[in-house]
Amino acid sequence: MIRFEDVGVTHPERSRPTLCEIDLSIPEGELVLVTGPTGAGKSTLLGTINGHVPRFTGGTLTGQVTVHGRDTAANPTRAMADLVGVVSQDPAAGFVTDVVEDELAYGMEQLGVAPGVMRQRVEETLDLLGIAHLRRRTVATLSGGEQQRVAIGAVLTAHPRVLVLDEPTSALDPTASEEVLAAITRLVHDLGMTVMVAEHRLERVVQYADMVIDLDRCGAATAGPPRTVLSASGVGPPVVMLGRLAGWEPVPLSIREARRHAPVLRARLPRSPGDGSAAATGPVLLTARGVTVTHGSTVAVRSLDLDIASGEVVAVMGRNGSGKTSLLWALQGSGRRSRGSVAVDR
Repeated sequence: MIRFEDVGVTHPERSRPTLCEIDLSIPEGELVLVTGPTGAGKSTLLGTINGHVPRFTGGTLTGQVTVHGRDTAANPTRAMADLVGVVSQDPAAGFVTDVVEDELAYGMEQLGVAPGVMRQRVEETLDLLGIAHLRRRTVATLSGGEQQRVAIGAVLTAHPRVLVLDEPTSALDPTASEEVLAAITRLVHDLGMTVMVAEHRLERVVQYADMVIDLDRCGAATAGPPRTVLSASGVGPPVVMLGRLAGWEPVPLSIREARRHAPVLRARLPRSPGDGSAAATGPVLLTARGVTVTHGSTVAVRSLDLDIASGEVVAVMGRNGSGKTSLLWALQGSGRRSRGSVAVDR
């Protein structure tokens, strides 16, 4: 399905290549996870699949990338649109219409798909991704997880053979991430689609992956089964790193697998003599009383009272859209605060 033959990419004004001598094949119907440290070239590798790199990024590409026998260097990016669908990190930035149904149809209009076929594909995609109830919603009112599924649906209606996702869960809470990953795995299992995913939060994706491509800082790639590649990689989800430190064989890829090793590890660890109480903290540095934040008619934070002491670590948790960012900016002082007070003891 996808073939990289001795591929190298050097970006403008870079003294060394971002990707170097990439040589691998990706079969049809695989879910492939691309890993590596920040700056290793994950997005660059994904960008070569439809010719976006280097056509729109500049630089030079050596070697050859073919998708279903089609050479990306010999075909403009628009000519790859029926074969490769791409969803970026920020789906909202790629929306071109206001209503979900219209967004799903837009790509097909550009490809000249017949109206009858368009209507059928829109219905099929709405059902496949579980977003039929959103069909007449405006995209601006959707949650992060809903926007991501609509963005995936917008490229699926063109019936591509390959779906490329660049950090699809980076801005989503765990629940929304599960919804998106469930939709992605359904595409692989039910439709036989080839999916390429770059993701920093590996623990969310690795248990679903058929193959891992691990990039190092020198631009080289190691590809193979997830367990084999991550056992020797410099990056990995926490459960894999724990398994390596504990000497578990094979290393677990999920919490469920790790639990099978847990009894042996607990027996090896020394008992803590402490009483489990929290570490001592200093005097109160920040005092918030009745903090309320509204955006129009929406109440993001309602009458919050909070004391934060010196040396204290506070985690702010909640689903996407629950007001975490609004609260932090209100406490910092730069954000909107409709009512209430925040005092900082310097």
